[in-house]
Amino acid sequence: MDILPLLVILAQILLIDLVLAGDNAIVIGLAVARLDPAQRRRAIFFGIVGATVIRILLALVAVKLLAIIGLTLAGGVLLLWVAWKTARELRQQEEGEHATPPQSMSGAIWRIIIADISMSLDNVLGVAGVAREHPVLLGVGLAISVGLMGLAADFVAKLLTRFRWLAWVGIAIVFYVALKMVWEGWADVAGHLRLG
Repeated sequence: MDILPLLVILAQILLIDLVLAGDNAIVIGLAVARLDPAQRRRAIFFGIVGATVIRILLALVAVKLLAIIGLTLAGGVLLLWVAWKTARELRQQEEGEHATPPQSMSGAIWRIIIADISMSLDNVLGVAGVAREHPVLLGVGLAISVGLMGLAADFVAKLLTRFRWLAWVGIAIVFYVALKMVWEGWADVAGHLRLG
């Protein structure tokens, strides 16, 4: 088989995933901002590995996912939870409340996975449409793009540690994305109920 069409498909997968994944880097950066640098890199790595595996599995069944009414709504609700928990922890940290223990690495990893899954439906459907009969290319493309997102997230986490006010901007972006997903998901569910 000619390699050029495969390279074109891989480039399309990378472009779609990177363009649609800007918000994910902010979420990951927020999730790991309170960890020390060594733990931060490990949390990003393990969170992204988990998210990538789940993304690949979701992309392989993306056509069936389209039939699941309410999936976007559920993802938006999950993302609202991530935004609320992050905002609460940031507020407690700013107020100097020491009752809340420092964020654990496992907590950061789970937050990365949950946020990435809830925000990645558009990415998954987009890349699945391009990859179709090339699951290996799908896996390679997603792994590369999510790895690049991890590098961006490490940079975002360093910025958030240095400039604390940026964390609130990041939370606002995540909150906006979550509300948008809830709105679109609810419209989808309501439309389905009217038709049914």
